[in-house]
Amino acid sequence: MKKEIEILVYGAEQLCPSCINLPSSKETYEWLEAAVSRKYPEQAFQITYIDIYNPPADDKQKAFAERVIEEDMFYPVVLIEDEIVGEGNPRLKTIFAEMEKYGYIPK
Repeated sequence: MKKEIEILVYGAEQLCPSCINLPSSKETYEWLEAAVSRKYPEQAFQITYIDIYNPPADDKQKAFAERVIEEDMFYPVVLIEDEIVGEGNPRLKTIFAEMEKYGYIPK
């Protein structure tokens, strides 16, 4: 059986200064969740939105949220199993390719 992967979407309420005319981080998270669910139906995964200015108490997530701010990354930043797979305007093709490395089968 394949491992259930975790997708983390780091972002903020305000738009990334360099991301004019793109959807907000929260909208991207919702779009991504719907797209992955359609592509891999009945295949379990977790997707979590993390506000970089108000991260959870988890030390690892808090540290990465600080990194996004300090390194001026374009957000949202999408991670799959701690690997950055999208930044600013994530591409579904890249995200799907990473998921398939973990055994997910597209429908």
